[in-house]
Amino acid sequence: MPPDKSPEPIEVLMAVRTIPNATGAPGYSVTMPCSIENAAPVRRFVREVAGAWGLDDLADDTALVVTELVANAAQHTKSPLMRVSITRPDPDLIRVAVTDRSRTFPTMQSSSVTDERGRGLALINALTERWGAETRPWGKQVWGELKGKTSA
Repeated sequence: MPPDKSPEPIEVLMAVRTIPNATGAPGYSVTMPCSIENAAPVRRFVREVAGAWGLDDLADDTALVVTELVANAAQHTKSPLMRVSITRPDPDLIRVAVTDRSRTFPTMQSSSVTDERGRGLALINALTERWGAETRPWGKQVWGELKGKTSA
């Protein structure tokens, strides 16, 4: 290869199986490597599901919340895998969650205007109706709920 040409980027394709919930609230989940590089496919995933449910008004905020949840899992855990789930507990409510193998709960941080990090949970707090974290036998699940416009 000539020295003035860099190699073309190689797109890595990952086989991911999206699993619909068998019972309970409508929902889907996907398990993938716990990496910040997976934020983009996860955003597409939650946007598509929100659109399929007719909750397009929540698609962008849900994508932003799930990006922060994925970033937190990738940056603050040593978990090799994460599970991203999106459910619809009520007709106008989306719950998005990331489950990893860490037992350490996220904590809200104070950040200054010059800090490049530390605002993720504040952003999640601002965009969601409520959010939280729960222990699981294998780690924890961090989630946020977003409420759409109610039909008149």
